[in-house]
Amino acid sequence: MSEQRSTEARSRRGTSVEGFRVLGVAIRREPWIFTLSTIGSVLFGALTVADAWVLGWSTDHVVLPAFDDGEIGADLMVAVFALFLGVALLRAVGIVARRLGAGVMQYRMQAHTRRAVTRQYLALPMEWHHRHPTGQLLSNANSDVEAAWGPIAPLPMAVGVLAMMVIAVAQMFFADVVMALVGLLVFPAVVLANLAYQRLASPLMTRAQQLRAELSEVAHESFDGAMVVKTLGREAEETTRFADKAHQLRDVNIRAGRIRAAFDPTLAALPNLGVLIVLVVGVERVLHGATAPGDVVTVAYLLTIVSFPIRAIGWLLGEFPRSVVGYHRVRTVLRATGEMPYGDRAADRTLVAGARLEVEGLGYRYDADQPLIEDVSFTVEPGRTVALVGATASGKSTLTTLMSRLVDPDEGRLVLDGTDLRDFARGELAEVVALVPQSAFLFDDTVRGNVALGAAVTDEEVWAALRAAQADGFVAALPDGLDSRLGERGTSLSGGQRQRISLARALVRRPRLLVLDDATSAVDPEVEARILEALRSPGDGDRGTSLVVVAYRKATIGLADEVVHLEDGRIADRGTHAELLDRSPAYARLVNAYETDVELVEDRA
Repeated sequence: MSEQRSTEARSRRGTSVEGFRVLGVAIRREPWIFTLSTIGSVLFGALTVADAWVLGWSTDHVVLPAFDDGEIGADLMVAVFALFLGVALLRAVGIVARRLGAGVMQYRMQAHTRRAVTRQYLALPMEWHHRHPTGQLLSNANSDVEAAWGPIAPLPMAVGVLAMMVIAVAQMFFADVVMALVGLLVFPAVVLANLAYQRLASPLMTRAQQLRAELSEVAHESFDGAMVVKTLGREAEETTRFADKAHQLRDVNIRAGRIRAAFDPTLAALPNLGVLIVLVVGVERVLHGATAPGDVVTVAYLLTIVSFPIRAIGWLLGEFPRSVVGYHRVRTVLRATGEMPYGDRAADRTLVAGARLEVEGLGYRYDADQPLIEDVSFTVEPGRTVALVGATASGKSTLTTLMSRLVDPDEGRLVLDGTDLRDFARGELAEVVALVPQSAFLFDDTVRGNVALGAAVTDEEVWAALRAAQADGFVAALPDGLDSRLGERGTSLSGGQRQRISLARALVRRPRLLVLDDATSAVDPEVEARILEALRSPGDGDRGTSLVVVAYRKATIGLADEVVHLEDGRIADRGTHAELLDRSPAYARLVNAYETDVELVEDRA
């Protein structure tokens, strides 16, 4: 038990140290804004203390003489009014500078960090994304970033009130040493109360931040899988799963709120207790002629000011647990390994022939003990079509991600027109290679926006791509043609229509190597044949395209110049469709079984 308490104590100390380190990162990045806000905070603190001096001076020179003389001079009233007004105006300037600087600094750090996280997401390979749920990634870029820089808001206040505390304590001793010492006896009690609050609240705040991320993951997964949830009648179960996390977060926040509700009145009461003690001692000293009434008022007021810096620092420290958790979660992303290195080779955009792709001894595995692809070698000649055929989990889709360099192979290499894919500069490969996955993703945008996707292409080029993808007919029939919005994920279209829009998106960039990962599975065979024939026979002015097609249908496979038959991540055979049917019983059973299943489904329909 003692070892556990020791570990927790080290953890708390570490949280405070790490919290100040996180703030150091922000200060080094935004030094001028921090300086501005700190100057404003120091000005506020100094003028808050000045209020005590004005109050004491007014007591001695205006209030008490008025009791003795029965009248107040107009010049003294003007002086008092001018003093209070001047202090108030300057303090307002300090408040504006402090809050404006803190807000700008906080939002700039959040924006900078979100951009850094997004850039890292884009730089990391797909295999890294496969290991991290989308909800967690959203939490990293949103709530974790906000938590990481949460302490920036009270930071200038904490720095400024430190100056205020020093000035206030010095003025207390200047006014009356005995009352200052008596008043400061409450200081250790305030410190201990803050330490107790940190000790109890920090673990709860840390847990709450972790639960926010977990809640985001559950919510995103449920919303993203809404169709599965509804079609299988799992609404109640998903609601319960979300509610469990929400209730855990609620309970932790309530426990933290109860602790704060108990300590806030305590922190507020302690300075008042000190003021009462100072007033008792001060009255005795005034009666014995040891001090002036104005000094009693000054010390009592300054004592209330001295307690405020302690509470302000407590607010800062109270943000540290969430900040440290959020910052470390963000840093985990920013320091993630696996970033794909790039070379400096540029893609040749002048070539008009299809690309030549050499696949040399590829090996790839998700698990070190379970190879997914082993020693795969074949060549796609310029302008030729190669079909990848194999049973489920034979490595076809993995090969397509390797060809488009979404991931890098563990062994072997892929060579495009004599250049290793890893030697191309960032963004160059996308100029000549396009991958169209089976699952077509469309944005909540117009047809034009989804096809062009930021590329500098004309409407004529968009229509040409749509014609090649056999999508021009249904697009022309839409109410606004190219300007028709497709809804989130293209929900206004059928599966086959979404696939054809996705294919047109790749074709409008006129790639020299086009990789289709069963990208026409939702299209009827006749339309699919027309699409593939259009891809094999480019129009005038178009550059040639080499095709790699993951295929199941005999009609599709029959259009290929060469078929690569995969079994368990290895090449079982290669040749034309007719050759493989003649010499490979396994291949014949595979393609015939699929064709039979399709016919049975069509007969039942």
